[in-house]
Amino acid sequence: MKILFATSEAAPYYKSGGLGDVAQALPAELARNPENEVCVFMPYYQAIKKRGFPEITFVKSFYVHLSWRIQHVGLFKAEIAGGRLTYYFIDNEYYFAREGSYGYNDDGERFAYFSKAVLESLAQISWYPDCIHCNDWQTALVPVFLEAHYRHLPDYSAIPVLFTIHNIEYQGKAPLHFIGDVLGLSGSWISVLENDGCANLMKAGIVMSDRVSTVSETYATELSYPEVSRELYSILQRYGCKLCGITNGIDVDTFNPNTDLALAQRFSAENPAGKAACKEALQREMGLEVREDAAVVSVVSRLVGHKGVELIADVIEEMLAENIQLVILGTGEPKYEALFRHYAAQRPGQVAARIEFNAALANRIYAGSDIFLMPSRNEPCGLSQMIAMRYGTVPLVRRTGGLADTVPAYDPTDGSGLGFTFYDYHPLAMLDGLRRALALREDHEAWASLSRNCMKADNSWQRSGDAYMQLYRDIIRCREGYNG
Repeated sequence: MKILFATSEAAPYYKSGGLGDVAQALPAELARNPENEVCVFMPYYQAIKKRGFPEITFVKSFYVHLSWRIQHVGLFKAEIAGGRLTYYFIDNEYYFAREGSYGYNDDGERFAYFSKAVLESLAQISWYPDCIHCNDWQTALVPVFLEAHYRHLPDYSAIPVLFTIHNIEYQGKAPLHFIGDVLGLSGSWISVLENDGCANLMKAGIVMSDRVSTVSETYATELSYPEVSRELYSILQRYGCKLCGITNGIDVDTFNPNTDLALAQRFSAENPAGKAACKEALQREMGLEVREDAAVVSVVSRLVGHKGVELIADVIEEMLAENIQLVILGTGEPKYEALFRHYAAQRPGQVAARIEFNAALANRIYAGSDIFLMPSRNEPCGLSQMIAMRYGTVPLVRRTGGLADTVPAYDPTDGSGLGFTFYDYHPLAMLDGLRRALALREDHEAWASLSRNCMKADNSWQRSGDAYMQLYRDIIRCREGYNG
């Protein structure tokens, strides 16, 4: 099967969040099947050029029309996995030669250009996929442009589109005149794009795609709640028959405590002794007291309220009254950065805060912690809890989205489950979960068993990749039936 994966970011070339991880791992998993040919299309950001990846080579130049604009496209590529996986980079310095990827006033135009360039590239390289997989609002115009400008062409006529919502909080909104002035679409398209008085690109992706997926089964259910889907509630009610949830996985080769060179000592579920050495090394590195009896509770996250950091802030004194050491890694809202810096300065043996992004340190924190805290208000899927489990660290999470799907609650009657959960988004509910975890930790045998079970949990991309392959087959079959 030929699969086109359209994304605004993909590791290892460019990553600003979880989408970058997904856009690296899922295509790689799909390409493991020798019958698949996967092409990932992404913008050629300035940051990618600065890093100078030697495998990226020039393909060709051409132009695309975007309403009255005629814009240059430089097409570059990097071939991986013997040609079964190819990354294509859309180059235009006017749109992408900037310091960051998002947050500009013309983001709508930038990613409208990208979406049009992706479709035009297919004719330029004479490669037509069996299906297109679009991701979030930045690629939501691909099915719109496909229907408006390309569907009448024989090579494009039968291509179905899957649109994945990674986070409905970010929808891609623009003024209504954007539809004509930037997209060059007639007034008949207003009903597709207009929502709540403005153009909404995510709405268009939902309406025009063959199917819609999201990144966990529970999040798919939560999108039917108005407090979650908000402005798009009525749209998802109308098109809910298209929606399904497939829980993300993690790259178990990258996140492997038995091979991770960043760790003080490697370990595995079968030979877990090295985890204690990793804890001691982490305590020394972070300036904490070296104490085996204290539970190291870690947070690796953006430090913003909806990630549950506001809950931690409300009960941090009560948390620190327990026999714990708190380790924080991340950046975010200044008030939370200042809060954790304050506590790290006041209690240097008990609290450590690194206000930065540091992937190697993150792995050492995953490996050296006892409990990983992820109390998000909402979490479409989340990867950190799965990575923590891979490193034998027991998660404490709020029961929402992908956290609910990947962390079944520990049951003391039979030892089943993989972590501790709470439902009410309240600091005392989180604190109760922490105390339940600490109580179990007093039973060393039960805690060791839970840690091993976390490491054995199957959160690989193979399970998710199989589900996506079945979904691709379904939409291809439906589109063929529609055309027939």
